[in-house]
Amino acid sequence: MEPIKRVRLSDRVIESIESMISKSGFAPGDRFLSENELVKRLEVSRSSIREAVRILEVRGRVVVRHGKGIFLAENPEEERDPFKGWIQDNKAPLFDHFEVRLIIEPKAARRAAEKADDDELESIRKAYDDFVLSAEKEDTAALIRCDAEFHRLIARSTKNRTLYLLMRTMTKSLPEGWITSLHIPGRVRKTLGEHLEILDAIQARNPERAEKMMARHLNNALEDIQASMVR
Repeated sequence: MEPIKRVRLSDRVIESIESMISKSGFAPGDRFLSENELVKRLEVSRSSIREAVRILEVRGRVVVRHGKGIFLAENPEEERDPFKGWIQDNKAPLFDHFEVRLIIEPKAARRAAEKADDDELESIRKAYDDFVLSAEKEDTAALIRCDAEFHRLIARSTKNRTLYLLMRTMTKSLPEGWITSLHIPGRVRKTLGEHLEILDAIQARNPERAEKMMARHLNNALEDIQASMVR
């Protein structure tokens, strides 16, 4: 298999793993290749592999059993929506994810409106524009990456190193919230509008509105995730 030259998460990583699943004779329930084996075969970073595997898990293709490895999802006896099932199985960590973000990100948006310099504002704007382009291409993996980048850059613009490191860690190691929300029908379109409201408030140097728009964005995403659990 041809190595993947691009290190960042992309649909090519996901498609390559999908191809390996279908062409390598794995059956439902079988243990799949380890993270280390995938890193060596595809020549990408471990973080890219982890994010791709998380997306495939959300889509119902694989199951990650901590301490045991990656397994191909078994065909259920009764038809079950894999995405809805994944959300139900991961409800507690998802709620924890948004609880922490609701504590820190509205204040981060407020501080960004107060402290971001012109270069930082341009970086946030570029992350938003990249999200728009990814939405037009319907590139889910790129959307997840651009969404996380938008939030990371807002945290960086606060010039608070501790807050930035917390946000960077969440975007790199705990991306489930971004992965989950952007797989919900209609959430990408909503996120486009909500991100623009946050960006406009930060650029207008309006701390109160920036804080309010960020809180609204996160609460809306959480509400959509909760709604998807009962459909």
